Amino acid sequence: VDDVSFNLEAHEVLGLLGPNGSGKSTILRVLTGYLRPTSGSVRISGIDVSKDSLAARREVGYVPEDVPLYTTMEVDEFLRFMGSIKGLYGAALTAAVDSAVERLSLQSVRRLAIAKLSRGFRQRVAIAQALLGAPTLLVLDEPTNGLDPRQIIEIREMIGDLAKTHTVLVTSHILGEIEKVAQRVAILLGGK
Repeated sequence: VDDVSFNLEAHEVLGLLGPNGSGKSTILRVLTGYLRPTSGSVRISGIDVSKDSLAARREVGYVPEDVPLYTTMEVDEFLRFMGSIKGLYGAALTAAVDSAVERLSLQSVRRLAIAKLSRGFRQRVAIAQALLGAPTLLVLDEPTNGLDPRQIIEIREMIGDLAKTHTVLVTSHILGEIEKVAQRVAILLGGK
């Protein structure tokens, strides 16, 4: 990417729109601390991602396009595991998992193996793990990709609800999808 600059306001849903290969994933990798920018800076909640990557990562809940879920684990087991990785334990871990399960309507599947879930429920589990640790920024990479029409509507509504307590960055290559969820759009083409 080259000379990309944007700001997100608190509780805003910003859509990052661009065709495949435009640089969306590169931007997300820089935001989440997986890639270091060769120039410029990235700040999340005032924290420079390059200078204090771990602190910046605590401010981000990330759901990649192809979510790596441990399909042999039960939903509750997976969320507890992910919460412990994020430094939660004891009563704080239980409260965070219960809150994520409630918020993503996972009560009916929390004791099921992830392998037995529909794609829509798997996406909800992925978003639930991103909520653990109360991040400021949620990054959702193509969150409706591969979902059926009903699941797409549910995820869109969920994104609106999440913006009440988080700032949300959503990517897509489909203009109609971004129009339905985002308040503002940043268009990326050829890395610019």
